Amino acid sequence: MRQYKILWADDEIALLKPHIMFLRTKDYEVTAVNSGLDAIEALKKEDFDLVFLDEMMPGLTGLETLQELKTLKPYIPVVMVTKSEEEQLMNQAIGSNIADYLIKPVNPNQLLLSIKKNIHERSLKTETATQGYREEFAKLSSQISESMSLEEWKNLYRKLVYWDLELDKSAPDMVSLLEMQKVEANQQFGKFVKKNYPLWMGSEERPMMSPDLMKKKVFPLLDNQEKVYLIVIDNFRLDQWEVVKGLLAEYYTFEEDLYVSILPTATQYARNAIFSGLMPNDIVRLFPDLWVDEESEEGKNLNEEPMIKTLLERYRKRYNFSYHKVYDTTFGEKLVGKVNSLKTFDLNVIVLNFVDMMSHARTESKMIRELASTEAAYRSLTKSWFKHSSAFDLFKRIADQGAKVVLTTDHGTIRVKNPSKVIGDKNVNTNLRYKVGKNLTYKQSDVFEILKPKEFGLPRPNVSSKYIFATGDDFFAYPNNYNYYVQYYKDTFQHGGISMEEMLIPIITLQPK
Repeated sequence: MRQYKILWADDEIALLKPHIMFLRTKDYEVTAVNSGLDAIEALKKEDFDLVFLDEMMPGLTGLETLQELKTLKPYIPVVMVTKSEEEQLMNQAIGSNIADYLIKPVNPNQLLLSIKKNIHERSLKTETATQGYREEFAKLSSQISESMSLEEWKNLYRKLVYWDLELDKSAPDMVSLLEMQKVEANQQFGKFVKKNYPLWMGSEERPMMSPDLMKKKVFPLLDNQEKVYLIVIDNFRLDQWEVVKGLLAEYYTFEEDLYVSILPTATQYARNAIFSGLMPNDIVRLFPDLWVDEESEEGKNLNEEPMIKTLLERYRKRYNFSYHKVYDTTFGEKLVGKVNSLKTFDLNVIVLNFVDMMSHARTESKMIRELASTEAAYRSLTKSWFKHSSAFDLFKRIADQGAKVVLTTDHGTIRVKNPSKVIGDKNVNTNLRYKVGKNLTYKQSDVFEILKPKEFGLPRPNVSSKYIFATGDDFFAYPNNYNYYVQYYKDTFQHGGISMEEMLIPIITLQPK
């Protein structure tokens, strides 16, 4: 184990000898200097792991020395040690990116705590996270093997996402073990859905699903005379919400939940169900002009605005609304620019398509695939987009209005790994996670099949059409050019099938602070 090196600058360094001796007994190498200039010279000659810096020194003050040290080696943490409790000095020091602020007289344990926080924080977090997950591993495995309710599945998924984020930050070596546990969980979740999804169809006791979202989450706010923004981020998973939540916490408080996407977990079905308040087959039956068949070359989500209108009319809601779909930065900036004019509407529905475009770009672009090569990198790219996007500006402007936001998505995505062969005719749809057609050949144990689509609220393009859904991290591959196809799509993010990531999706009500 290497010896960590500390530089300590104080014009009364002789009086601090007992503290320096204490740190040396803890196996830290301490270099003591009497002035800011000496500290700068010492830092020019060698690297240190941490600097203790007195503010009240003759010649260069601590703050002046700090600026020089940060210019020389900005990555070295600097701890300000001073007798002054003046607030302005604290503000200046914190504004200069100090690592810590200690007020004299300091005791040895304060010094030790600051060192641990700034030098050993990562290793301590790694050790704690590793130990914590090892203790949790058996509990999670036990839960996965049990027969669980939907609420218990939601809680399990939240725990898996928590550990995914925690291990990514602190103990990346443990992530592979968690990945194995997530695979096991999704295998069991697939069995849970196969058993329970048929029971949910047509039941008033079903959990909140895509067609229920407006009725249960948006209408009650409107009925309470609230101004509401419904923002739908396509392909937005729970872990992605968790990494952007911190950016919004300055502006909002959150009421968080998960709801269940209908099958297929694809935009054409799930988002149209949200905006119409109907299962897809009921859209076809009641509003045939608003539904676009699988075989059509026409865009599958061109009729979202009229679907919202039919939903409001059906429930006799006299609220006026606006609808906006944001495909690019330019349109997003225009929307931010006119956000004040949206105050005249009771309900503003905004669809943000960036995450969906990112997942498709990751499949098609080698560069994007390299940038988002892992789940963690994919989350990081989402956070980076959000932080620098017009979407973040939009949320801030809405907070200024005092309006509530219901933030959600239509479905999530899963990183697919295992090909499952399927054979179909030329009319079979192209989605990798579900297939609908009349001549499908597949391995029955690999899929969840729906032979009577109408009983599951799904349209039937032909008399003998059926649906099949991939479970876990499988994806459908055709025998033609099989190896090329598998190589191209393996490790890409796809949607349409059955997994926790695709079906258990966030819905958050944001209250401006």
